[in-house]
Amino acid sequence: MISPTMQHLLLLLILTTVHNFIHANSETCNLDDKKALLQIKKQFGNPTQLSSWDPTTDCCNNTWLGVNCDISYRVSILDLFDLNLPKLVPFPPSITNLPSLVILSFTRIPNLVGPIPLSIANLTTLRYVTITQTNISGEIPYTLSQIKTLVTIEFNYNKLTGPLLATLSTIPSLVGIGFNGNQLTGTIPESYGSFPALFTGLLLSRNRLSGKVPVSLGKLNLADLDLSRNMLEGDVSMFFKSNISTHTISLAMNSFAFDIGKVGLSKDLNKLDIRNNKIYVALLMYFYQKERG
Repeated sequence: MISPTMQHLLLLLILTTVHNFIHANSETCNLDDKKALLQIKKQFGNPTQLSSWDPTTDCCNNTWLGVNCDISYRVSILDLFDLNLPKLVPFPPSITNLPSLVILSFTRIPNLVGPIPLSIANLTTLRYVTITQTNISGEIPYTLSQIKTLVTIEFNYNKLTGPLLATLSTIPSLVGIGFNGNQLTGTIPESYGSFPALFTGLLLSRNRLSGKVPVSLGKLNLADLDLSRNMLEGDVSMFFKSNISTHTISLAMNSFAFDIGKVGLSKDLNKLDIRNNKIYVALLMYFYQKERG
């Protein structure tokens, strides 16, 4: 017969076991997502800023730096900035093991190098992707246009090379792209005139783009346009209209040439930079040439 003391100890053991079982199974974070995050931490070289990524804690409890989960407890946001990586690190391949990502943002991470992997197309729910002020290099991955949920693409101030991706215009929900401050070459694709109706931001400054800007881009209702500091040329008067809601136009330091006296200006325009081009006003040119004889 079991003594009262032994019964008490057995009951205590059972309660402790049940408590531990419940606690062990109360984690809300998807285990595959958690595994992917811990792999990313390892691939980043275990930087001290990610010390909150503790494998003994729940990655959906709002204590993991830069990590947020959706209502189904899948990791939907990964937003990391100012990481002091201990060495040069390539783009972490385990990112593509987070299938529910909606926002991916890497900002001011100078030791992040190498190309953006083609497997980024596996992130089929991605809406906002920002990779800015890193040393990511290589071409814009051609698979990016396979992510039909994308709303904005910001790859500013990296070391991307090669041409602009012509197929970006096939993304139906895209409203803006930013590739400022890279080393992109070639021409602006004709297809960029076919961006969806909601497309309002085209930011391509500080690259090595050349040639003429397709006239088809004049069909876009752009709020923000920046083509400055390239090697572009020709007539861009199609961007100057009085019936659109353009806020900024930056065309500085190219070889654009047209009569600005013959174009309209948006009533919403609050920034216009056309310096260091061949833009002119016909009447002034007439008097200038007459004065020179």
